[in-house]
Amino acid sequence: MTHSIGEGHGIKGRFCGLPNEFADEKAAVVILPVPFDLTSTYQKGSDLGPAALIEASRNLEYYDIESNSEPYRIGIITAPPVICESSEAMLKSTYEKTRHYLSQGKFVITLGGEHAISQAPIKAYAEKYPDLSVLQFDAHADLHPAYEGNPLSHASVMARVSEIESISSIVSVGIRSMSVQETPFINKSHTYFASDIHDNNVWMDRAISQLKEHVYITFDLDAFDPAIMPSTGTPEPGGLMWHQTLAFIKQLAREKHIVGFDIVELCPNPHNKAPDFLAAKLLYKMLSYIFASERL
Repeated sequence: MTHSIGEGHGIKGRFCGLPNEFADEKAAVVILPVPFDLTSTYQKGSDLGPAALIEASRNLEYYDIESNSEPYRIGIITAPPVICESSEAMLKSTYEKTRHYLSQGKFVITLGGEHAISQAPIKAYAEKYPDLSVLQFDAHADLHPAYEGNPLSHASVMARVSEIESISSIVSVGIRSMSVQETPFINKSHTYFASDIHDNNVWMDRAISQLKEHVYITFDLDAFDPAIMPSTGTPEPGGLMWHQTLAFIKQLAREKHIVGFDIVELCPNPHNKAPDFLAAKLLYKMLSYIFASERL
């Protein structure tokens, strides 16, 4: 197979470039890109994140050493992107598409785009799993009732998620930036600040115990330290590192049922592709833990 310089293997526009036999109606996983960036307030460009992650994934090795598995064999569909002009239209379309794929028994992964998109798949998942817990990886609390007057802002997403009545608990990991206006709304017993966890793993058992059986993960990539993930709209120093983050997700996959997740806020830099690849690798590693957890 030949390809242009800078491109990976397989079919362009598909996660891992997967051929038809691993990207058809029998596939277990659907990746739903939502290239939406309307409310970001520092650096724009997260609307380019889904395509950059998918393109980087074409350079992944299919074999995962840690799980001794090839996660792509479960089948992964890359769905057409959700293209909308307004927050309201984006949330409605993303919710409806997620609900549709869930009705087909698919495991849905949503790619942002700004973090505001996460409200929609979480709402769909909460309808399917009435005891749903949400695990938030993030540098920011995102608990503004309305940021700059907008209740659908990326800085308000967890405020909106907390209003979904059927969600049983929310646990936040990696937080290191918030405003005084958010302090009345933060649940400190369920929040694991980056400054408290960066040099130890003793918090992991407690965090997992605060989650119910069915867990949805919303992963804002700015949870990572900018040393390994500089390509975000709002980078914050002092973030999570790779191996600690994966150790926590791996333990979670052993003890709970991860039912879906999103990865958001990749703001790609054309001069540094490493963060794009990190985001793609994170997605693939999470699949390896979820679908091959019995091997680990």
